[in-house]
Amino acid sequence: MKALVRAPFWPAALERLRKKLEVIYESWMDENKLLSAEEFIERIQGQDIGIVVVEADFISREIFEKATKLKFLGVCRADLAFVDIKAATERGIPVVNTPARNAASVAELTVGLMLSLLRNIPKAHQMVSSGAWVDPTAAYHSMRGNELGGKTVGIVGFGAIGRRVAKIVSAFETSILVYDPFLDPDTIKKAGARPVELDELMKQSDIITLHASTTPEAMGLISAQRIALMKSTAYLINAANAFVLDNEAIIQALKEKRIAGAAFDVFETWPVRSDSPLLKMDNVVLTPHIGGATAETIVRYSQMIVDDVERFLRGERPLNMLNPQVWGKSAK
Repeated sequence: MKALVRAPFWPAALERLRKKLEVIYESWMDENKLLSAEEFIERIQGQDIGIVVVEADFISREIFEKATKLKFLGVCRADLAFVDIKAATERGIPVVNTPARNAASVAELTVGLMLSLLRNIPKAHQMVSSGAWVDPTAAYHSMRGNELGGKTVGIVGFGAIGRRVAKIVSAFETSILVYDPFLDPDTIKKAGARPVELDELMKQSDIITLHASTTPEAMGLISAQRIALMKSTAYLINAANAFVLDNEAIIQALKEKRIAGAAFDVFETWPVRSDSPLLKMDNVVLTPHIGGATAETIVRYSQMIVDDVERFLRGERPLNMLNPQVWGKSAK
């Protein structure tokens, strides 16, 4: 049995895996190419591949049904929207993922975006790099910002990323409000935050950061009515999912300066449409979906995947199984 690794992988973890079985390593990023279902089936069947590790490839029902030599699937991310878990379960194939693999990196970018907005960092860089900083004192007035310390930060969604954000901003002596209807309020309080209803969070927060899970219930959660509740001096950060937010409403609020500004690492389209009003606004900061793009994220998920592959090969139940009901059953 061989392993096909299609995700960018930490070399040390790859070597660990190679001590257990033959590994074919071909990160999708090296050629910027995803495999089709037909290509996966041909590779798995023709090369005796029993273990597949992916990050961006789509693993459809057809693959699970026709690639009969597949025995284990590892997914180097938390989101499983592109993997047919039901089909894997029907075939008795364990699927593992890497929860919270990028929690630290997304949280740090989120706080970086907060500081960028509050202290006008992108504008200040542009002033210096373009040669526009001529008067030594001009920027002291035009770039005067605000400190994060003492502000009220509202966190929508208190999973691994939201909790990490709370931990970081608490060092700035902020007040932290949290909306997460799926968590016990005592859990939120133990993290040094105050649980509140969403409308209250929207009204009271100086900075609102979105970290709600990608679920049907979360889509459109931050509606036009809720955006209208925000302070005129407040900022909004979205590094979660573009569709949690009413994008037309937030653009209108930014245009009319009904809020101070916003930062986005996620968008409705990739790339951002060339006619998007966001591209011309002076009160926004835009980053190209780089929340999880750190070397440490790759190290973290590589270790998690190899740990679970080793458990599987030893006949032990993997730690991060998404379909534990198949454990102890052979793939059909």
